[in-house]
Amino acid sequence: MNGMTIIVKNISSWIKILIFLFGIYITLFGHLTPGGGFAGGVILASSYILLTLAFGKRVTDENLPLWLASRLDCIGALLFLAISLVGFLFGASFFFYNFIQQKYLAQHASDFHLVSAGTIPLSNFAIALKVGASLFMVFLVLSTFRPGEPAQQE
Repeated sequence: MNGMTIIVKNISSWIKILIFLFGIYITLFGHLTPGGGFAGGVILASSYILLTLAFGKRVTDENLPLWLASRLDCIGALLFLAISLVGFLFGASFFFYNFIQQKYLAQHASDFHLVSAGTIPLSNFAIALKVGASLFMVFLVLSTFRPGEPAQQE
């Protein structure tokens, strides 16, 4: 039998969607509430870990294969680096200048709104992508490793 029972599969398919949406919420509003990129990334990874535990590795490979998780990990790291290097373009130092807040939102945005933080939500998104993909890859690698057996090569 591949995966868990039919009850676990049905409940997990609904709960996975709610966990994924909660991870997006924590990531987007991390500059206003407790949370942010790391916490959101952990929650996003847990939704795919639940999918793997309930349905098996075959279903997870169809939804988020290992090569795609690896690319999302790299994209998250490069996006975070690009956001941090933008400060140099405006004559400031590394990760110092919040260019969206200073150039575009200084007069129009009020405090405690989603667009009030400038580049911070973008950084949270990049970190969530990096952390979520990394934790999911660690789970996949550790779940395929069996002590006492030689490593399998694909």
